[in-house]
Amino acid sequence: MSQAREHMLADRDMRNAARRLFQTDLEFIKTDLAARGVGGRIADRIGDSTMDLVDDAVDYAADNKGMVTTFLAGIALWFARKPLLAGLERLLDEDSGDDAEQSGDTDHYEHD
Repeated sequence: MSQAREHMLADRDMRNAARRLFQTDLEFIKTDLAARGVGGRIADRIGDSTMDLVDDAVDYAADNKGMVTTFLAGIALWFARKPLLAGLERLLDEDSGDDAEQSGDTDHYEHD
């Protein structure tokens, strides 16, 4: 047998072995997908990612308590801004009303 023919047969055997390996892997994937569908896999992946995100957030909050507290206080003030500003406006209006009453009559001298 010529060397080229031996080389061709060896290449064919390698190709056939690779094809069998690929087909075995493909059958494994098909069986695995049949057992648990794509939707279930996506849900599992999202669930895992969400848990990782929550774990990271908890770690960050534990390491940066002051910053997290300041951030949460800022959010609370933002949501309560309208009632707080309305109350402040009432206080300022009351103060300016008192000032007007006190400074309204400054002439204590009698006129002839």
